[in-house]
Amino acid sequence: MNRRGLCLVLAAPSGAGKTTLSRALLEQDDRLHLSVSVTTRARRPGEKEGKHYHFISQERFDEMVTEHGLLEYARVFGRSYGTPRAPVEAALAEGQDVMFDIDWQGFRQIRAAMPGDVVGVFIKPPSLAVLHERLTKRGDSPEQVAARMQHAEAEISHAGEFDYIVENRDLDVALADLRAILRACRLETKRQV
Repeated sequence: MNRRGLCLVLAAPSGAGKTTLSRALLEQDDRLHLSVSVTTRARRPGEKEGKHYHFISQERFDEMVTEHGLLEYARVFGRSYGTPRAPVEAALAEGQDVMFDIDWQGFRQIRAAMPGDVVGVFIKPPSLAVLHERLTKRGDSPEQVAARMQHAEAEISHAGEFDYIVENRDLDVALADLRAILRACRLETKRQV
């Protein structure tokens, strides 16, 4: 029996551990691939074109929006981010699973664009105090921490829109929860074709 791929969307406030969890899940599961987004932000040290993001101009981004070439897109902290449509549709048709590292707004857009193919997981920090500590420890400036904390409260208010909520108090437990969710969703009757 062949299986149609699924879109696994992970969303979280900045500092909740989404990137760490997504990298660990990708390392442990060779049937899961990361969707590479386009962005207008500058490349950070260590990031590679085509692996972490496709770095494009705002003009090219606007063209992709006009041409309906993006499944979802948003402007976050003054920069544009989006998910190219064609590679995701091709992957699902081939039975590959695609993971998305996006926010709650992107989740809404992808779910609307691909109903039936999207599983949403919100990664929640144990508390706002822990989140503040994590942001501070990773070296964000006090202004960045304040902005991200304000943004985090708004994001957490949308956790109920997702199919699952995973609290990242303990990395190993949260990762095990994500693996269990992915396994169960792969076995759903509607995924079998």
